[in-house]
Amino acid sequence: MSRLDKVNELLRREIGTVVQRDYEWGGKLVTIAGVEATQDLKEGKVWVGVLGGDATPVIDKLNRDHGSIQTRVMKRVVLKSTPVLRFIHDASAERGVEIVNLLDEVDKIPKAPPPAPEDEN
Repeated sequence: MSRLDKVNELLRREIGTVVQRDYEWGGKLVTIAGVEATQDLKEGKVWVGVLGGDATPVIDKLNRDHGSIQTRVMKRVVLKSTPVLRFIHDASAERGVEIVNLLDEVDKIPKAPPPAPEDEN
């Protein structure tokens, strides 16, 4: 695991803590799926999963508050350069839930009995 991978994981955990502790999402489940900081740590993409409603207001709020979030995260994560965070919707969790629901529906379909064996005479 490279240094950048470690920094990305540390940022993901700390941003996730701030998002869960300091924000109320009105019944939505908001998770930080990943962080991709540039090699020079000047910018960082933060992938956000949202379940239970429209993701647009969540992403908009996080992007409006990115400076405040950066400040809180950087009090706990000391880096030479503080990346400017940009929050992006990650729909993979929603797609996963949809797939599980589809599989549940398939399991509910009655199965036809196997065909009766034909006489060989």
